[in-house]
Amino acid sequence: MQDTNTERHPGFFERLNEWRKPYVADKQFMLLLSFIVGLLAAVAAFVLHWLINEIELVLTAGFNFRSYNWLYLVFPVVGIFLTSLFVRFVVRDDISHGITRILYAISRKKSRIKGHNCWSSVIASALTIGFGGSVGAEAPIVLTGSAIGSNLGQAFRLDGKTLMVLVGCGASAAIAGIFKAPIAGLVFTIEVLMVDLTMASLLPILIACVTATCFTYILVGSDSLFHFTLDSAWQVERVPATILLGIFCGLVSLYFIRLMTACEGVFAKLRNKPYLKLALGGCVLSSLIFLFPALYGEGYSSINILINGRTEADWDTILNNSLFYGHGNLLLVYIGLVLATKVLATSATNGGGGCGGTFAPSLFIGAFAGFFFSRLWNDNGISIYLPEKNFALLGMAGVMAGVMHAPLTGIFLIAEITGGYQMFIPLMIVSICAYLTIIVFEPHSIYGMRLAREGKLITHHTDKAVLTLMSLESIIDRHFTAVGPDMPLGKLVNVISMSTTSFLPVLDDAGNLLGEVDLTKIRNVMFRTELYGHFTVAQLMTPPAGTLGVEDPMEDVMRKFDETEAAVLPVVTTSGHLIGYISRTRMYATYRKMVADMSQE
Repeated sequence: MQDTNTERHPGFFERLNEWRKPYVADKQFMLLLSFIVGLLAAVAAFVLHWLINEIELVLTAGFNFRSYNWLYLVFPVVGIFLTSLFVRFVVRDDISHGITRILYAISRKKSRIKGHNCWSSVIASALTIGFGGSVGAEAPIVLTGSAIGSNLGQAFRLDGKTLMVLVGCGASAAIAGIFKAPIAGLVFTIEVLMVDLTMASLLPILIACVTATCFTYILVGSDSLFHFTLDSAWQVERVPATILLGIFCGLVSLYFIRLMTACEGVFAKLRNKPYLKLALGGCVLSSLIFLFPALYGEGYSSINILINGRTEADWDTILNNSLFYGHGNLLLVYIGLVLATKVLATSATNGGGGCGGTFAPSLFIGAFAGFFFSRLWNDNGISIYLPEKNFALLGMAGVMAGVMHAPLTGIFLIAEITGGYQMFIPLMIVSICAYLTIIVFEPHSIYGMRLAREGKLITHHTDKAVLTLMSLESIIDRHFTAVGPDMPLGKLVNVISMSTTSFLPVLDDAGNLLGEVDLTKIRNVMFRTELYGHFTVAQLMTPPAGTLGVEDPMEDVMRKFDETEAAVLPVVTTSGHLIGYISRTRMYATYRKMVADMSQE
């Protein structure tokens, strides 16, 4: 459980760790750390939501709900601007795409997350969301919880495998704390973060989830985040409609992912133009919020309207503060427009410089999609009536399952946060159908797709997970003896006599790889002294069996060795500069060791 790396966190934590070893076993110590992570994650979630609510209350308390409000054009831009300043001059690091950064830390950074992530995302997302940014607080809190777990483990110099469990503890505790949903927190870690559960990791994650949930109850009381009462019991006759809703949610998830990706591409082109990004993102966001105030912030109040409404008057309150106020006949049009524009608002928030996640937007879009589907169904006079509040709830699970590729998380989260356990069967149907629909078009979740394209996404497949966790950098041999193309055979023989390898790389003056001299292929001339002045390296060298790039995924590296049947392969940059060599023997030895380590309890 201990890491031999002694470069980080000397002093107090190291002495404390040495003191506890005789008295507290590693397993018990791990359980204690998971409790601390759960507590701190719950506190972080409470602080963030308190900040968001206070900022929003101060800014919007005097708004007239019977009319539009011009300040909706101002507040979101101010929030993005303040967040940008905070990130640029205080944090000085990229803190966007919180869950993606966790996945990257697990697969490429040995689960090591920077210390500032324990607090920076809380402040940045509070400014963004409190001022109206149309994103969620969940991803920043998940990053915060994971960073707490990672840095606590680093402080005590724990190994990479233990750090991964602590990162999972922090993430699951964050979800459990935000939603008071311990089972959903556990399932989220399995489905989204791809942390495989063994008996060694199950108990710490459960402790973190339960601890975070209990302390959240202490801090904010027993009320659920969403208040839901079942409108009518589930009926078998509604199965076809439930299946269709699942397919619809899957298509909405596809729209969400594709449009989000396209918008990110637009803002990525403005990476070096921060003020232009702010202007574009701010204008799009503020304009959308002015037209559709339901897009302001996380939007949980709008979700509560949809899943709690019983009469048209109740649902019409979602039109408050907008140009649509008093036009209840346009409710379906308003719902559809909000459904279509939420992704643009979320993309504009993050693209413009704000900080937030897509967790809450997926819940928001799901509720609107479920309500839109059921209202459209009922307005068409189909004999089977669909309770609209129930279907809004089902839509939340469906879109979450599609966007996150996490059907179990969608099922348990919605059931836990609403108390809607009577809806388990339809929740399962919708989540499964949405997931089966989206995987036809997108094999990875919105969090994992960026890393999957680069071969940096860890999965539950042990072999692939090990290849993802393996570092190409760690197995490169940088010690080699190089020769120039103009070197005569006589001098080459002298170099060969001092070399410990059966090959010599041939480099130009810039260090670029031109070829290799294979000793087994020049035996017919290397011992004939009369030829020493007649041959040069350029005449004797051969091209390498293949080359590897610095950023090549390990799965591609393995495939290249299988295809070439080479014992060693050179690693070069895109310009051809030789970095070193990878040995098949060393690579497979490292691979076997990591498989053995991952298989241990």
